[in-house]
Amino acid sequence: MTDLAMLPAHELARLFKTRKASPVEATRAALARIERFNPKLNALQHIDPDGAMKAARAAEKRWKKGGKPASPIDGVPITIKDMVLTRGLPTRMGSMATNGAGPWLDDAPSAARLREAGTVLLGKTTSPEYGWKGVTDSALFGATHNPWKLGRTPGGSSGGGVACEAVGIGNLAVGTDGAGSVRIPCSFTGLFGLKPTHARVPLHPPSAQGTLSNAGPMTRTVRDAALMMNVIARPDGRDPYSNPRDNTEDYLKGLDKGVKGLRIAYSPALGFVERDKIDRDVAVAVDKAARHFRKLGAKVTEASPDFVGLDPRRILNAHWQSNVALLVKTFPPERRALMDPGLLRAAEVGESLGQEAVVRAIQQRQTVSAILTRFMADYDLLLTPTMPMTAFAVNENAAWGGDGVDIGWTPFTLTFNLTRQPAATIPCGLDREGLPIGLQIVGNLYADDLVLRAAGAFERDHPIAPPPMALA
Repeated sequence: MTDLAMLPAHELARLFKTRKASPVEATRAALARIERFNPKLNALQHIDPDGAMKAARAAEKRWKKGGKPASPIDGVPITIKDMVLTRGLPTRMGSMATNGAGPWLDDAPSAARLREAGTVLLGKTTSPEYGWKGVTDSALFGATHNPWKLGRTPGGSSGGGVACEAVGIGNLAVGTDGAGSVRIPCSFTGLFGLKPTHARVPLHPPSAQGTLSNAGPMTRTVRDAALMMNVIARPDGRDPYSNPRDNTEDYLKGLDKGVKGLRIAYSPALGFVERDKIDRDVAVAVDKAARHFRKLGAKVTEASPDFVGLDPRRILNAHWQSNVALLVKTFPPERRALMDPGLLRAAEVGESLGQEAVVRAIQQRQTVSAILTRFMADYDLLLTPTMPMTAFAVNENAAWGGDGVDIGWTPFTLTFNLTRQPAATIPCGLDREGLPIGLQIVGNLYADDLVLRAAGAFERDHPIAPPPMALA
């Protein structure tokens, strides 16, 4: 019998349309997975079974009523990250300093669009406090585990969403990404994740990380991400960076066209990452993936941008540390005392930077963006590793023994938060321990459809596999 919980969303919707399955059945399957896996993974901060079943019954009626669903993903079970405001459900930002009593009266734009589309919200997924680090643990919710290997981190800060998605707790997941927080966890758990062009998926309330931050889909297939983008990538006046004219894109259009004839740059180290910091298994798998694009008919050239001595890691650190300093100041001293010590250390660093350093980082960000714009003028796409390493132990704030205050261990992802370009990750192999490795696919601004198209071409020859735990 088909396990509805592990089906891609587009296949699940097809079963709804042909009456071979129902949203109620799919929701029950997802809730059963919560009971089975959440005690091991600790991936959900709030579960709403009653609300989910109510939404599922309403979706079932729409599919039966002359086949007029609210959207192509009507009735599909989903999860949403704790950082994304959701009406009726707590949004704690992973922080003991926030008020657990609410009230929770508003939906963020992505939550609102998904609600309008008829999806079934199972609950909210775990995040570190205010998404401050690329792993997922907090004093409020504890540590979330990687479904590929318990005791390893799923990455972060959208780690709860990927842990859910990988084992069938929801057929779609929403994450946020300020330095890689969609792509890091998708890379560590073998999923597809897209950081869209900045503000293509509107944000509200404004993120503490400003224009570094994005929301995006985390899915088990590329097609599902395109379906999600058709719902959540719509203008919203609450986000001043949202383009009011950007409302006609169909991310499914051309998805199956392949990459024949496309000009693709392959950069193993992106011009600034030290080669000895890139795990050997990662380097080999990503190189093999890049060569596969040649087999698919693309013109692949090994090339890297010249950052003229600028280091995107330093630039990103200055932005996010100074932003964190401002965030922490909004809390009274008694609330600050409840915050993650690492977050407070980052705020102290940001406070000490000074105006000159922050303004210099803003100017350098513009320079890096211009450099990559010129570089990409010769290419349709850019390939890099997603992460220099695979999943490490839970309760560590960063790779390589770091404290998390320096986010430089995520060099390949953070660069494209600076430049606002669309960037996706797709699994391209396993390391010697059987842990997933991610390939990053980057496009020019607003070429999100081309990034999806290239990822779809790669996926057809490399189907995304679930973790063994999900099939046991």
